[in-house]
Amino acid sequence: MLPWSASLAGRLDEQVISSELLRSNPLGDPSDRPVWVYLPPGYDDEPGRRYPSVYVIQGYTGYVSMWANRSAYRQPFPETADAVFAAGQAPPAIVVYVDAWTAYGGSQFVDSPGTGRYHSYLCDEVVPWVDGRYRTMPDPAHRAIMGKSSGGFGAMITPMLRPDLFGALATHAGDSLYELSYLPEFAKAVRLLRDYDGDIWRWWDEFRSRTAFTSEADHTLIMMLGVSACFSAREDGTVELPFDPRTGVLRPEPWQRWLDWDPVRMVPGYAAQMQGLRAIWIDAGTRDEWFLDIGAEAFRAALQAAGVDGGKVRFELFDATHMAIDYRYPLSLAWLCQRIG
Repeated sequence: MLPWSASLAGRLDEQVISSELLRSNPLGDPSDRPVWVYLPPGYDDEPGRRYPSVYVIQGYTGYVSMWANRSAYRQPFPETADAVFAAGQAPPAIVVYVDAWTAYGGSQFVDSPGTGRYHSYLCDEVVPWVDGRYRTMPDPAHRAIMGKSSGGFGAMITPMLRPDLFGALATHAGDSLYELSYLPEFAKAVRLLRDYDGDIWRWWDEFRSRTAFTSEADHTLIMMLGVSACFSAREDGTVELPFDPRTGVLRPEPWQRWLDWDPVRMVPGYAAQMQGLRAIWIDAGTRDEWFLDIGAEAFRAALQAAGVDGGKVRFELFDATHMAIDYRYPLSLAWLCQRIG
């Protein structure tokens, strides 16, 4: 295991998309976004051949250049993905690494007046941009999406909303079953906000004035502020927390807007779309800190109740927490490519 970058059998194009949909977004975030496009071995040698594509989206606070990060005794995903194709473990595919970062740490890959039109950006700008520049097989039967955590959430909901684009998905510990995954975080946030007189904006001002993640409050409150901006912002962009920040009492209307984005609750309304998918990979660690293993079970059960063919679903729970499960990504990538190739 080399502790530095390995040569790829394929190649990785690091490009930039100028987005009209993200221009003048509420947070003033850049509208020029990086996108990495991996081309498998042989792509340049067979100019007449077309390839399926897999879109990879990241967890909360993730951005594209983090895919190059190396941890001890592990290779980053672009290298392990390349190894899948170099070893012939799956039909070759184009792999697209998408950026949807915001100043709050993420977009949940949804359109929101609090953050911007990131779902539309992914579907209506990134996908056509890739199809227009690379030799993809440009139809949903040959296009998949995958991600972990918030990226796993995005991978679950995007084929529901856009079955015209995506025909398969893989979700690793994707956000789901919000009464278990998110409600405990509300209580933590209330305790942490005591130091800020219940005002999350006081924390936000402090957070931006110092080195990030040097306070116990930071990880919980950045997620709370950011996901609220994605799920329960008002039409004018004002962010509304789904609970009273001093008492913790749920605010029914904004909390319901969070629940409306729970993949487990969404499945019944998108049964036909999910039945039409070619492949669905679901996994999570049995010690996940946000109980997303239970969410994964609930999502699979919802699919079964909606009449999704169980033969299309690959489900697995494994011994792990929420962290350091990147070794699962090449497994799901190979499985998807075998079904969309």
